[in-house]
Amino acid sequence: MGLNRDLVVYQIYPRSFKDNNSDGIGDILGIISKLDYIKSLGVDVLWLSPVYKSPNDDNGYDISDYKAINPEFGSMKDMDKLISEASLRGIKIIMDLVINHTSDEHEWFKKSVLGDPKYKDYYIWKDKPNNWTSFFGGKAWDQVNGKYYLHLFSKKQPDLNWHNSDVMNDIQDVMKFWLDKGIYGFRCDVINIIFKTSLENGKKRFVLTGKEHYHQQEGMHEILKRLRTEVLDKYNTFTVGETVMVTPSQANDLILPFRNELDMIFSFAHMEIDQINNKWFKTKFKPKKLFDCLSRWQEEVYWNANYFENHDQPRSVSRFGNDVEYHIESAKLLATLLFGLKGTPYIYQGQEIGMTNGYFVDMSEFKDTETHQIYKLGKKLGIPKKIRFKMMQKTSRDNARTPMQWNHNGGFTSGNPWLKQNPNCAHINVLEQESKPDSILNYYRKLIQLRKKYHVFRYGSFEAILKTKTTFMFKRSNDTHDLYVICHFSNKSKKINHVFEGDILISNLPKKVYDNVLSPYEARIYIKEKK
Repeated sequence: MGLNRDLVVYQIYPRSFKDNNSDGIGDILGIISKLDYIKSLGVDVLWLSPVYKSPNDDNGYDISDYKAINPEFGSMKDMDKLISEASLRGIKIIMDLVINHTSDEHEWFKKSVLGDPKYKDYYIWKDKPNNWTSFFGGKAWDQVNGKYYLHLFSKKQPDLNWHNSDVMNDIQDVMKFWLDKGIYGFRCDVINIIFKTSLENGKKRFVLTGKEHYHQQEGMHEILKRLRTEVLDKYNTFTVGETVMVTPSQANDLILPFRNELDMIFSFAHMEIDQINNKWFKTKFKPKKLFDCLSRWQEEVYWNANYFENHDQPRSVSRFGNDVEYHIESAKLLATLLFGLKGTPYIYQGQEIGMTNGYFVDMSEFKDTETHQIYKLGKKLGIPKKIRFKMMQKTSRDNARTPMQWNHNGGFTSGNPWLKQNPNCAHINVLEQESKPDSILNYYRKLIQLRKKYHVFRYGSFEAILKTKTTFMFKRSNDTHDLYVICHFSNKSKKINHVFEGDILISNLPKKVYDNVLSPYEARIYIKEKK
């Protein structure tokens, strides 16, 4: 159908969005109750993290039935209503397609364990395990009935065997089931590791021993081409792939139109600029690294899926901004950068009000499987307890999973929330910001309106103009307009030697005079009409 560059996507993590029945867990009826709010943002697509039936070892990414709804979230009737009600508001829905693995409680795996002739090779079994390691730390193999099965993630997430044609048939059937219900497409989970070319021992690494046998293999490309031609091309669809450890060249191999695979991919390159830089896992954000990384991907990749946070990443205002002294300024700064870039913008629930990292004071308050696995791994590596805990406070996926902050009391549930509510909901919440024209929320709305109004936001070229330790300036151009986007990542003012062209289109710091002195965490977009 061709890439639709006009879309803005809003991601919902259902467990934490809105609880309708007071059990402390967000649900589908809760989402429906907030569709008018979502519509008011101006977004076009709702990406729903997994709502499938699941034992929740990995918060829904361990699916036990692709064609059933987790009762915690509601029923299939509720899901049908969500699709219908969203459509009435002009909102399309994409769902997670998790096809690297299933839950070990899926019927396919249960039958595979029993040696059922149809299902015995649905998963990857060996008499003796190889030396591969898991994304969650530790060995990637576990034993049942005397045989070992591969799990690149939790031991409750056995990897599917894509050498088996029946797996392809069943996954295509799942995709058709949901597309026939009216969803718009899929976010494809860890899609570039689904095909294992070999089960030989891997080259020993500190993390992910064995990855050369499954990362970005040709067999993965063949799978995607088949899913595209045999299923997706028969519908009006949208696909975005979550991809690990990809280069710009590998990204293009997945998304260039003639390849006929995916529409766009999520890269983690800019999410890794502040990670592990010494043995104690200390991290320090250096803005110039972000500018360099974003520029490379903007210049070299056909089309980007732009994001600064999601359900797997800490909150961007806490990570890349200053969530204390310059909370509002830095939240708007990040929004300006996100919408200024070439590509499809993705907003994660709560980002539009500047939600910050969670407030966790003890390991028992974390619910995330990965967080506890890494905490244990740190102990084996000899990292002191206090440092390990501080690392989890900064990097845990639960930072993004705290309940959505609707009002001064939280407003997520009238019961006990499944994950600790951030107490700063008292002053960071939707209700507070709805009534303030200059709030973070209304700034996001303005940016979305501007992106829809000006073709250059959606189709303009990208050119980096200035990259210093703290300041990033780039130009977007088409036949009618030039846009100049300036972002200053510092709590200190800075004078730059640049003459700005055009008129101010939007700024996070309204001023009487826009000179060449940038205030702390200031962002501006200038627009110049071509004669």
